[in-house]
Amino acid sequence: MAPEKPAREPSSGVQSLQRAFNLLERLADVGGEASLSELAAASGLPLPTIHRLIRTLVTLGYVRQNTNRRYALGARLIRLGETASRQFGTWARPLLAELVDEVGETANLAVLESDEVVYVAQVPSRHSMRMFTEVGRRVLPHGTGVGKAILSRLPVDDVRALLARTGMPAFTPNTITDPEELIRQLRRIAEQGYALDESEQELGVRCVAVPLDGGPTLAAVSVSGPQGRLTKQAVSRIVPVVRRIADQLSQQAAHPMTA
Repeated sequence: MAPEKPAREPSSGVQSLQRAFNLLERLADVGGEASLSELAAASGLPLPTIHRLIRTLVTLGYVRQNTNRRYALGARLIRLGETASRQFGTWARPLLAELVDEVGETANLAVLESDEVVYVAQVPSRHSMRMFTEVGRRVLPHGTGVGKAILSRLPVDDVRALLARTGMPAFTPNTITDPEELIRQLRRIAEQGYALDESEQELGVRCVAVPLDGGPTLAAVSVSGPQGRLTKQAVSRIVPVVRRIADQLSQQAAHPMTA
């Protein structure tokens, strides 16, 4: 991801709120614990601003200070995270479980949020060797099946603007790092209705992803597994199943009160 530009001093309460949430996300990105200086380096904010925001978050219970004087995510966030997870899981997990039952591999639901793909629901496969992407993980869209499926629904100019903001780092030798090559692939994805991740995020892993239609946010459902099991022959069998589940998830996302 491109380095964040240094932030200016807050001019409103809304900007302070944005910065506070930014600090929480930075803490999550580094494993849940960091010093003030590390947060300053990661966020581009001045130390006095970070100190003021962190002290407020500590008072509210969303951040805690450890005995080593480093700051960590607070226990009060657990309730928020669990509630958000249940919100998505309540309507998505039964269909993801159905997908796992039919194809035998891990199923995920992901959404596009602030230029990143966020995994919001998952049902793991029953294999001892399985793909596991934790719920809440944030990744750049160009190197994932769900990300490419989602990007295929955006206008080309919007895709180019997003890629200019995030950059296109290589996660493996197979990651697409050229914007025009990715855009050509996105056109094919839009025509065929599904995307493949061919070891672009993690070596040895193949992913089949289908975008959702009609929901309140851009989203995609995927199946992922080792290439040895998720062979190209298996993909041809799996794609129609993922499409069917994506259609059902789309209907539920568009009409959550009747799902």
